[in-house]
Amino acid sequence: TAASNGSVNSMHDSYTPLAGMVTMLLMQLGEVIFGGVGCGLYGMLAFAILAVFIAGLMVGRTPEFLGKKIEPYEMKWSVLVCLATPIAILVGSGLAAVVPSVMDSLHNGGAHGFSEMLYAYSSCGGNNGSAFAGFNANTVFLNVSLGLVMLFARFLPIIGTLAIAGSLAGKKKIATTAGTLSTTNGMFVFLLIVVVLLIGALSFFPALALGPLAEFFGSIA
Repeated sequence: TAASNGSVNSMHDSYTPLAGMVTMLLMQLGEVIFGGVGCGLYGMLAFAILAVFIAGLMVGRTPEFLGKKIEPYEMKWSVLVCLATPIAILVGSGLAAVVPSVMDSLHNGGAHGFSEMLYAYSSCGGNNGSAFAGFNANTVFLNVSLGLVMLFARFLPIIGTLAIAGSLAGKKKIATTAGTLSTTNGMFVFLLIVVVLLIGALSFFPALALGPLAEFFGSIA
């Protein structure tokens, strides 16, 4: 699930709670693992711009990326690109959780049942296509809501990435100086990982706490 192609080599619904959480988290991060595969590429670019911006704030310099200045226009679109997937998944899952008819589509009850539902919206929002196999998503509400989540989480990031690209293409390239932040060293890689985890992982922590984490701690209690 780290790549947005939907291929699987096992049945995710049979996973232990924490293993199931990992499959969800890989999609919820925007599938940016390994530098981004498929739609993960524009997610990783947006995270890279955010990392450059944060680093620029820390040293008091105007952030630069690929030799171009990062200004408010690019930052607004980068934030939207990074938040589109969490918003779509969490809003969709939240609405589904309060619709009584959705309960009939669950294969399991309790926390694992919530994980089935959360996984479905994570898969659609992450453009992955895999599923917790026990979940029956073939109802009018689920078909429509999952489709809307897919449209929102797919096209808003695409529009945002194209807007950023168009803006950067029209700017003059800035000469590299001793104060320019390098995006090719270990420090930037570390900062980028921290930004991905802060924005991606923490956005979903409450939802994961209600699903796989609750199931895990319930099993060892």
